[in-house]
Amino acid sequence: MVLYTSPFPNSFLSVLHSFSWGLIFPCYWLADRLVGSFVPTTYEKRQRADDPCYFHALCIIITTPIYLALLVASLPFALIGFLLWSPLQSARRPYIYSRLKGKNHANGATLLTEWKAAGSGKSFCFGSANVCLLPDSLARFNNVFNTQARAKEIGRRIRNGASRPQIKIYIDSPTNTSISAASFSSLVSPQGGDSTNRTVSAGIKRTTSMEYKGDNSGSNNGEENREDKDGSGEPHEGEDNTCIVRINGEENGHMSDTETDTVNGQARASGPAEPSLEGDAEISKTPNHKQKEGDSGSLDSYSASRESLVKVRVGDGTVDQSTVNNKLLYKASIMKKTSVRKKKHTDETFDHEISAFFPANLDFLCLQEVFDKRAAEKLKEQLHHYFEYIVYDVGVYSCHGCCSFKFVNSGLLFASRYPVMDAAYHCYPNGRGMDSLASKGALFLKVQVGSTPQDQRIVGYISCTHLQAIAGDTTVRCEQLDMLQDWLSEFRKSTSSSSTANPEELVAFDVLCGDLNFDNCSSEDKLEQQHSLFTHYKDPCRLGPGEDKPWAIGTLLDPEGLYDEEVCTPDNLQKVLESEEGRKGYLVYPTSKNHSSSQKGRKASLKGNGRRIDYMLYTEEGLYLEWKVEVEEFSFITQLAGLTDHLPVAMRLVVSTGEDDP
Repeated sequence: MVLYTSPFPNSFLSVLHSFSWGLIFPCYWLADRLVGSFVPTTYEKRQRADDPCYFHALCIIITTPIYLALLVASLPFALIGFLLWSPLQSARRPYIYSRLKGKNHANGATLLTEWKAAGSGKSFCFGSANVCLLPDSLARFNNVFNTQARAKEIGRRIRNGASRPQIKIYIDSPTNTSISAASFSSLVSPQGGDSTNRTVSAGIKRTTSMEYKGDNSGSNNGEENREDKDGSGEPHEGEDNTCIVRINGEENGHMSDTETDTVNGQARASGPAEPSLEGDAEISKTPNHKQKEGDSGSLDSYSASRESLVKVRVGDGTVDQSTVNNKLLYKASIMKKTSVRKKKHTDETFDHEISAFFPANLDFLCLQEVFDKRAAEKLKEQLHHYFEYIVYDVGVYSCHGCCSFKFVNSGLLFASRYPVMDAAYHCYPNGRGMDSLASKGALFLKVQVGSTPQDQRIVGYISCTHLQAIAGDTTVRCEQLDMLQDWLSEFRKSTSSSSTANPEELVAFDVLCGDLNFDNCSSEDKLEQQHSLFTHYKDPCRLGPGEDKPWAIGTLLDPEGLYDEEVCTPDNLQKVLESEEGRKGYLVYPTSKNHSSSQKGRKASLKGNGRRIDYMLYTEEGLYLEWKVEVEEFSFITQLAGLTDHLPVAMRLVVSTGEDDP
């Protein structure tokens, strides 16, 4: 299948489309600004609290006639542009595939080594988020604004979170799993040396040990490194940039003040932190840039874009390991936040957490509500610092391909570190209300993640979707789930080049993610909860229809509280969501017919942990029979605090081949 790298088949249509949109854009921009001026966000209201009450009204009185006059003047040109633009959409392709040619791996992502299906297995990490990048006037109805600046900041935060080292903490003591704050109050940096696995023992002594495993493609993977992998059994083939911290349990896991001072001295001696990625100095005008120094997730903070978000910059050719080690400055408090807070129930087989960062070594990312085309371009530019392959501007416009007129695309965007082999998009024809104006649908992708020694391709399937949003449209969503299953089956059949007798491809995973706009606890969503999709795909957060696992939390934030000081930074939001009372104050909860909207103390009586409408599903059907797929960890992510009204989710899958390491 040919991947479309441009929206139109020839340059003439592209130029004609650009000309027609140029005639439409002034009218579109003026209308967006005019409507947006009447829909202030809570952040703007607080900013204006000290201004005289008449000041804002005076601004509207002055600017509104100007906007109206310019809008009327631009209408004739917009009409001409629309008459050109609309028929062109019949020739438009359903997506744009962008591959970063001549990728410099120093821009955030370590070099990927091709998986050869050797060893015990390999892990793959998937992320999904609804980022609410609508035209600014529409985004304000969700209490977010400045779509262009938010798009750039969202891309920066995702790439910074994904490019940090993967940190794992193992507790050796069977009786004590506590780690004191003093143990993690300093910055620890591996010192230079020839080995990629360097233990920092001078400052930490018997309490902890830290090992950094560099890029597997480098020349420094000696026998000592290989023996460590085989002995622990924890790392998987191809894991990049992993830092292992082992807690021996001596002295109850605490550090003395003398030890802490020694570590602090080592950190100061290691030199300044590596500067953030190119372009990070530019500050977008969003509310989160007023954070205090040290707030994780903000590009202004040292903990997010410098010490804690470590960037291993590996180019082509040999790598001086001592130079790499000098750039690795770790902030151990981040290790505590990202790893120690993982909670494992006795009956759970994988780790789960509320994390202030996107997972390290994120392989695939699916985004929803990237409706604004200018914002999509800004987001793509930022994501390309880490992801080499991106599919964006997915969907159809005008009357092409769907029953009703479509003003905006599907809002879907896919980013990958692995090459995309095939892609397909389908539009839901049964959208209602406001949703019918967008070409909501499903994006299906096939990626190559490796090859066997027998030259068989190892592939994976990923699907991303966004269902009908209007509450009460249960029947519409169930019909869309039916279509989704049919399209999935068709895509697998049409892109498979294997037969049972002579398999040319081995399927490693099949993942479905997106904003399904129903939760597993609301009484009004019972039909969706019992849909046959959940008999084929597994939900790691679900016990059964109508019941989530105790640790699962909602992903839909209360828009009114987005800019409260308690939740406006990733760290703060993480702390709030870890408590039941905090979740009741800032998450949207499942609806129940037993609760009246006017009932006092309604939130106090609600059960559950919020509406979880963003899903990450996987299946074991149709995969290579000799392999086994298991969930290694599941995360609810707060790194986009203040930038969207949804919580991103992430899942790490382990594909076990059943073979021993050579």
